[in-house]
Amino acid sequence: MGQRTQAAAGCLTAAVGAGAGLAVWAVDVRERLWRFEAAPDWSVLYAELPLAILGGITLGLGAWALLRRLRPRR
Repeated sequence: MGQRTQAAAGCLTAAVGAGAGLAVWAVDVRERLWRFEAAPDWSVLYAELPLAILGGITLGLGAWALLRRLRPRR
């Protein structure tokens, strides 16, 4: 695999991981946002959302690196 292909695969993996993190975060977001009757819980947006996206990116790139290490070299 060429160097440009590896770079593109890493970027694509990070983008897919961010999308997966966003998809996992979006499950029941309305219930978490309106957790309390008095006012919305804004920490769902400024704390949970970035952590979910960064977690998805981290897991995606970690899996990509693990697969690259386990795959035999040519």
